[in-house]
Amino acid sequence: MREGTGRLAGGVFRSGRSASGRGGPPRRGAGRTTTVAVVGAGPLAAGIATWLSRHGLGPGTPAEVRALEQVPADDPQEALTGADVVVLVADAGDLTISWSGTAEHRRAEAVAHTQRCLAASAAAGVRHVVVVTSAMVHGAGQDRAPIADDDDLAPGGQAETDGIVGDLLAVESVVARTAGRRRPMVTVLRPAAVVGPRIDTLITRHFEAPRLLTVRGSAREWQFVHVDDVASAVASCVVHGLAGAVTVGAPAALTSAQVALAAGMERIDLPPVTAFGTAERLHRVGVLPAPASELAYAVYSWTVASTRLSEVGWQPERSNEECLQVLLETVRGRHALAGRRVGARDATALGAAGAAVALIGTAAVWRQARSRRHR
Repeated sequence: MREGTGRLAGGVFRSGRSASGRGGPPRRGAGRTTTVAVVGAGPLAAGIATWLSRHGLGPGTPAEVRALEQVPADDPQEALTGADVVVLVADAGDLTISWSGTAEHRRAEAVAHTQRCLAASAAAGVRHVVVVTSAMVHGAGQDRAPIADDDDLAPGGQAETDGIVGDLLAVESVVARTAGRRRPMVTVLRPAAVVGPRIDTLITRHFEAPRLLTVRGSAREWQFVHVDDVASAVASCVVHGLAGAVTVGAPAALTSAQVALAAGMERIDLPPVTAFGTAERLHRVGVLPAPASELAYAVYSWTVASTRLSEVGWQPERSNEECLQVLLETVRGRHALAGRRVGARDATALGAAGAAVALIGTAAVWRQARSRRHR
């Protein structure tokens, strides 16, 4: 079995104090220590494990946390034996991991691991499994209303993407097939754009570009959630027995103008056909790492309502404004064009054309892409 990444790798931790403040679930009576296995690679899983090890599931509910990068293929039940709760983090929060290998290989691995984790949880007598994906599985749309907990997933072509969203949808399809089983209880937690230490996503890289891309005719809203608040949402789901789909994000989304002002970034406004057409061509020749469909998450709204969590008293510790500041601090000194990291000199040279896809839509970059293809 491979060990987890970071200082929590393969470790076992007991929470040293009760959660306090708005981020933890409401107070419950004192109980025995709950054993929580956090399964997943990358900074999102590590952040959730760290928070739970410090805070437990709330006041009077300490936790012993095991951090595993994955449930092994050999004797998977043994890895989860003794766990009361399993948190399967399907979204790594790290593009290096998320873009590794071909789409077909990634998807097959994600499906197999999810099946293995759910089967092992049932065999080990786990009472509650929380699967952390992303609200991106609902799709992003022009001027769309906030996503409700029970909204449908992304339809048609967007669901067939060969990128990160397609991987998460494949995981969710496995989870959906377990619906209705008595044990374990299963929750799918779908966060808004996550920020925090070492978090590296399509959204964080959008803020590494010299300018903030907007699409004409769309009033894009921005919503974030800190990794610590994702962890406290996991705790609330367990404490309050929330099964099924649950969305989580900070309330009061920001406008593009507010975000651009806070970030000190100029905006560039493009017609949708220009942005998505350029993205499609450059993804085809290998310049753009993410499929064109995933540009939608940078230029269209996909905010969430967090209704079920709010009803049980959950509130985030950090506002959207505070999350944005965390994001900006995380990306300080980095430069990305359409999600691909570049050096500062290249970013400056190309930055005059705009942000994200607008940048790589310049003739110079297009010629470079074509020359690479014909070598």
